Amino acid sequence: MPIANRQRLSCRQDPVAFAAQDGKLRDAVAAMATKRDEQLERKDLPTACRKTLESLREHWEGLTLFVEHPDVPMDNNRTERTERGPVVGRKNYYGSGSEWSGKLAAMLFSLFATLKLHGINPRQWLTAYLDACAAAGGKAPPNAADFLPWNMSEEFKAAMSAPFFGVPEVHDSS
Repeated sequence: MPIANRQRLSCRQDPVAFAAQDGKLRDAVAAMATKRDEQLERKDLPTACRKTLESLREHWEGLTLFVEHPDVPMDNNRTERTERGPVVGRKNYYGSGSEWSGKLAAMLFSLFATLKLHGINPRQWLTAYLDACAAAGGKAPPNAADFLPWNMSEEFKAAMSAPFFGVPEVHDSS
């Protein structure tokens, strides 16, 4: 079904092609519903399968919303990918069992999400901020408020918004 939906969406500008692909998608969705109902009629269906198919039938309208509304994504993978970092990392971060590390992680996730929301590269921003802290003798820089996205100068924001491609290149002086 994902392939049929991608094919349908790829020809949105051509009403005739879209209608043909839309029909194929609708046929596939109807066939899936028929197969679900046929399976549910089986008396020997294992309990776990029955529960899964009953849940599928109960949530069918929401699961197939993308058919009637092509602008609605078929899945929520994009959203899940945005949550992946904190979820995967939570058990891998040092000290994640302590209260202080949980608070630190929450603050950093919030900070990085805010930076990304404003189109700022978190790695570049963090490097600039930590450099300013080092220049201030290991304390917060006196101009810390200038690092907030809504207080940044246009030049600084532009520099922080540039794509970052990893470790800076090291030039051999020999």
